[in-house]
Amino acid sequence: MTDGRRLRDGRVTRVSAALCAAGGVAALLLLSAGGAGSTNRAHRALPTASGVPVAQAAAAPAATGRPFDGVAAVGALFTETNGKLGQHFCTASVVNSAAGDLVLTAAHCVYDRTQAIVFVPGYALGATPYGIWRVAKVYTDTAWNSAQDPDHDVAFLKLANAPDEVPIENVTGAETLGTGLPSGELVQVIGYPDGAAEPVWCAGVAKGFSTTQLEFDCGGYSTGTSGGPFLTDVNEATGQGTVIGVIGGYQQGGDTPQVSYAASFGTAVAVLYAEAQAGS
Repeated sequence: MTDGRRLRDGRVTRVSAALCAAGGVAALLLLSAGGAGSTNRAHRALPTASGVPVAQAAAAPAATGRPFDGVAAVGALFTETNGKLGQHFCTASVVNSAAGDLVLTAAHCVYDRTQAIVFVPGYALGATPYGIWRVAKVYTDTAWNSAQDPDHDVAFLKLANAPDEVPIENVTGAETLGTGLPSGELVQVIGYPDGAAEPVWCAGVAKGFSTTQLEFDCGGYSTGTSGGPFLTDVNEATGQGTVIGVIGGYQQGGDTPQVSYAASFGTAVAVLYAEAQAGS
């Protein structure tokens, strides 16, 4: 694991979730009130930009991400020691899967990290409304493992289920994984800056920076926002949509808070997703 900037400071093709169910996972560390249940909890909606519809806000000149109280399927990654949360250091999102136990982030956030990691969905103002979930296994592409290829700066994390075997997706809902993105998609991007009590949100266009990388221009995406999802086709009531990239890739997400990058999701991400679902 290397500390990049985000740690220091056709149409979309929806990938089928019915590939392979995952095997057993470790026990859940659930430290907060509001533990897992058998059905989805109420979801908090994404904001609009000063009351302006998202589509109009995205067409306006680049602004700065605004703090908000979060959504259920996006959260922060924390270190954990002896049952206590450390500091949050990256962002991740729940993605739909057969076993309901996968989250998505940037590979540079988690590769070769030896300390225990937990995921806190919907984290805001110190609250952990959907529980605290232990990361049981990390999946990264061999191209990242061998050379930290920025085009493969993507990781899937398998989470432990709750003690009653309820998976996280039953509690938070999930984003749909999308591959085959053309540039120019309208996206909403969520990230947790280091030291911030709440995530930030901004709408804009995911431009084509290169044939393999997306670019998103909006201020406020500083250290800690790595792994934050680029969401398109978002349901404003639930905050759920299709994730087509995560902050990472070129410059491990960008050297300034005003410009963020993401590796385009293609065949390699679909293969990695299948591997994570199979639990291999």
